[in-house]
Amino acid sequence: MLPHLATVVAGLTLCALAQADSPASATQYPLTLDNCGVPQTLARAPERAVTIGQAGSELLYALGLGERLAGTSLWFNNVLPEFKAQNDKVERLADNEPSFEAVVAKRPQLVAVQFEWMVGAQGAVATREQFAELQIPTYLLPSDCEGKDNLVGADGTRLQPFKVQSIYKSISQLAEIFDVQARGAALNTALQGSLQRAQQQLVGKDLSHTSALFWFSSADLALDPYVAGRQGVADFMLQTLGVRNVVESNEEWPTVGWETLAKANPTWLIIARMDRRRYPADDYQKKLQFLRSDPLTRNMEAVKQDRIIVLDADAMQAGLRLFRGLQVLSTAFASGKAAQP
Repeated sequence: MLPHLATVVAGLTLCALAQADSPASATQYPLTLDNCGVPQTLARAPERAVTIGQAGSELLYALGLGERLAGTSLWFNNVLPEFKAQNDKVERLADNEPSFEAVVAKRPQLVAVQFEWMVGAQGAVATREQFAELQIPTYLLPSDCEGKDNLVGADGTRLQPFKVQSIYKSISQLAEIFDVQARGAALNTALQGSLQRAQQQLVGKDLSHTSALFWFSSADLALDPYVAGRQGVADFMLQTLGVRNVVESNEEWPTVGWETLAKANPTWLIIARMDRRRYPADDYQKKLQFLRSDPLTRNMEAVKQDRIIVLDADAMQAGLRLFRGLQVLSTAFASGKAAQP
């Protein structure tokens, strides 16, 4: 599980913090940022923030900013062990989407949001305008808005391929917002090194005929599954490692029938492990049981050869865990064996 990256992230609080507030890198307030086409102005570094989305929460923890969080919400997996001490001090407003009232009640000076469908034109929590009326700045992670139309498809449709630079951008901008730029630079360097190591592990290996399928969840095991489409975060992971995605839709997480997926017969199946339980298929054990018992799926080569990778759900999203996920996938593709969950 990427011990090197975990060590670097944990070490930020010991070494990078000491140099993070140097006058040369200090943020000049008021700070105005263009965030997904919406200018946001902050008069000072936020002392109280709320996050809607696990990825944003763990990015702030990695920057050593847990004490600035007044509330967090929308989690797929339990917090990473290295962030548990910070997370234990932060109130969980909701496991899924919080109410607008619950967020506002924390009197945040910033709301950091992972998905536009939470805070956006059709936000499940609110619109950005509703927060702006209360003079609360919102920061939407660029990975969910740049090159993407979130009004088409259940989870949006990619107009351009996801770029990992959007994660680095989020880290740099959050570091600037909170005036901890050196911490952001150190974290980005660690993540870039992690990605390169995952790629290096596959140097010389022919993956030209290797394909994969990401299964996130299903509203019901009898229904078509939510799988990763082209151009999104999960597809980026495969492209980075030289593996083909068998799903051709540009929707972020389209539903596709098992008959179609079984016919595509991917080399690898990658299934999401979640600690949340919104749908029955959030439980990866139920996914495995289905794959091994259903008349269609049990005959897929990946199932018969036990080429099923269990990956944290948030590793399939734009955040820190993506880099850990790349390492897990790279190790499996290199060895031809899936690690036991």
